[in-house]
Amino acid sequence: MKKVLLPALLASLLIACSGTGDKATGSAGAGNGTSSAAVTDASVSRGQIGALGSGVDPATAGATAGIASLTDPNHILSSRSIYFDFDSFVIKPDFAPLVEAHAAFLKANAQMRMLIQGNTDERGSREYNLALGQKRAEAVKRALVLLGVNEAQVEAVSLGEEKPRCTQQTDSCWGENRRSDILYSGEF
Repeated sequence: MKKVLLPALLASLLIACSGTGDKATGSAGAGNGTSSAAVTDASVSRGQIGALGSGVDPATAGATAGIASLTDPNHILSSRSIYFDFDSFVIKPDFAPLVEAHAAFLKANAQMRMLIQGNTDERGSREYNLALGQKRAEAVKRALVLLGVNEAQVEAVSLGEEKPRCTQQTDSCWGENRRSDILYSGEF
């Protein structure tokens, strides 16, 4: 049964990702009735999004930011993780300002390179989690490219369940592990 189910699941994931990306799409959460929208060219624009709680345009914050802002805890660019719902690789609208700020930073700093590491919680098989982690990393990369980042600046890889932030078996802990982490040149 597993031999048939896993390839079918992977094929459906590939088919789901093969869209043109011209519409915001939703994905049901883990049985909790919530949904989240994908970050696409239609759902992210500088005029619609302000930086997280600061009232600053994230694109401007990223474009005018220096390298030091990547480690300044008061700057949006110091946030380096994008969290996902259970069994999902759709970027939540809450993380759109963060993605846009990092896109603006990369566009303003063409010499910088980014590595996006897709992570999952421990539930699911190793193969499934590696595939889901890759989809999460690719979703962030796709959003950055849609925002104008040179595709050659960004690499997406999956770590699956191999790099957990939390090891307890609770919903909140699993939520910390469902993420894509952003690393810049010199950090990987």
